[in-house]
Amino acid sequence: MKYLNDAVLDAVSAEDFQKRPPYPWAHIDDSLTDEGFARLRETLPSTEMCDKHIGAKRAYGQMSHDRYMLHYRAGLQLSQPWREFIAELNGPQYQAFLRRMLGNRRYIPTFSWHYAWEGCSVSPHCDAARKRATHIFHFNSPEEWDQVWGGQTLILGSDKPLPTHSAPSFDELTVAGAHGPIGNGSLLFQRTPHSWHGMKPLTCPPGKLRKIFSVTLNIVTTQVLWRRIRGKDPDGYRLRAA
Repeated sequence: MKYLNDAVLDAVSAEDFQKRPPYPWAHIDDSLTDEGFARLRETLPSTEMCDKHIGAKRAYGQMSHDRYMLHYRAGLQLSQPWREFIAELNGPQYQAFLRRMLGNRRYIPTFSWHYAWEGCSVSPHCDAARKRATHIFHFNSPEEWDQVWGGQTLILGSDKPLPTHSAPSFDELTVAGAHGPIGNGSLLFQRTPHSWHGMKPLTCPPGKLRKIFSVTLNIVTTQVLWRRIRGKDPDGYRLRAA
């Protein structure tokens, strides 16, 4: 079966995407087929498969991004829908979509699931230069998540230049967009030296989780090549699961 909604992706304007302030981004409703979204949401990996990140030190004085996280590697035991979806994301149609939106080159996707609980946040940051773009798919249903709890990925801008390698607060930035985490939608944004984004602390009740699946679109850099020589993917993880 199909997971990506090709008709919807084909209709996204690359020109509008590239011209959108404060940097290229687009929220894409119905980015998955209805059946594909339902099957993927029903078969998400469990938290038992994830690593729990708490208090991890980040560069430039940025706050820890606490969460459950599962990084995809070949050989990871996944449900059939997720194996099929990842095969689609590695396929030619998705690469064609990326080239149209981001520029005519090859992109190396890496994949991860992120589940966040009450109090978790993502401090404002810009991604590493090897990350040409990020495509976030949302997987909360309206029945399990109340939008007042937060969980939106914030597209952030600044009235003054800020060093990429710094740790501004949310108060120093303005919100240009806020999307997710409910329903069949996705957020694509391109990395620039000022592509600030983040998520404010969640106020959900205990036991509730914000659920997203993140596709990182990497380009070939010296770092990526060196990691490949050492048997690692662009994110620094071993290419195959243990």
